[in-house]
Amino acid sequence: GAGGTRPSGTPRPPWVAPALSAVLIVTTAVAIVGNLLVILSVLGNRKLRNAGNLFLVSLALADLALYPYLLILLAIFHDGWALGEVRCKASAFVMGLSVIGSVFDITAIAINRYCYVCHSVTYHLIYCHWHTPLYICLVWLLTLLALVPSFFVGFLEYDPRIYSCTFIQTASARYTVAVAVVHFLPMAVVCFCYLRIWALVLRACRKVKSEDKPCLWSSNIRSFLTTFVVFVIFVICWASLNCIGLAEAIDSEVALQVPEGLFVTSYFLAYFNSCLNAIVYGILNQNFCRGYKKIASALWNPWHYLQDSSKGSRAEGPESQAPPVVNIQPPVQADALL
Repeated sequence: GAGGTRPSGTPRPPWVAPALSAVLIVTTAVAIVGNLLVILSVLGNRKLRNAGNLFLVSLALADLALYPYLLILLAIFHDGWALGEVRCKASAFVMGLSVIGSVFDITAIAINRYCYVCHSVTYHLIYCHWHTPLYICLVWLLTLLALVPSFFVGFLEYDPRIYSCTFIQTASARYTVAVAVVHFLPMAVVCFCYLRIWALVLRACRKVKSEDKPCLWSSNIRSFLTTFVVFVIFVICWASLNCIGLAEAIDSEVALQVPEGLFVTSYFLAYFNSCLNAIVYGILNQNFCRGYKKIASALWNPWHYLQDSSKGSRAEGPESQAPPVVNIQPPVQADALL
């Protein structure tokens, strides 16, 4: 069917296509700039270059899988899919890589923060230099394994309501439930990790308060909040779409009852998530904010940046690696409170 018509055959309001195009253009532009800033900041800043933040780089790479967005824009422009079945499957595959990769990356980030805060003694054994890249490779291997079945069951098709090639949720109730589990089970793990961290932080603060010592909120807790907020935003952006998919898997009649506006909004809200993480880092984490400014300064005045860098490298002593984004331990040792 044509991209500008509903399944009922009635045309959409004329403002829908321009509005969806604007959302995608803004999302794509901000995602490219923001996620590149994240990657360059981590790789180029000693204070950010550590095992924990490598998972943020992996998440940024997942958010940079923007190939489907460009094809969706073309579908909106042509009022339907005109790029053939191969590109349709490729678009759906890359979208799946981005989504499932993000889910697994967010889970890996939460586990990393949990180990750092709640098991500080063994953290550096679990996340030594060569272990972390191995864990990231495992994340992407699991992502690929989770995607493979979708090609064999043949449920990747073009949906004219959202101008996208995607998984058809009503095609197989069993497979839709499996897809939902891939989302909800990791999210349960993330919830467990952050609840344990919060419990430990509150316990630590109560202890130091009883001893008339200052509690370690401010920068340390703000750093932990960064990854927690990323998780919350991801849940908010994807909750509606996942709930619709799960409801349709349980009862296929639900698909006919879901308002088209809600369905389309759910999809494009999920797409919009790919540009938000970099903004969160810049607002809540001072090291990322400084990293962004440093990169912007380098692009604006490369010669001045090179001069400052050479002076800074001579002034600095031996390189020391800063802890990950989360650091609430000293002077209150986390393990002592367990």
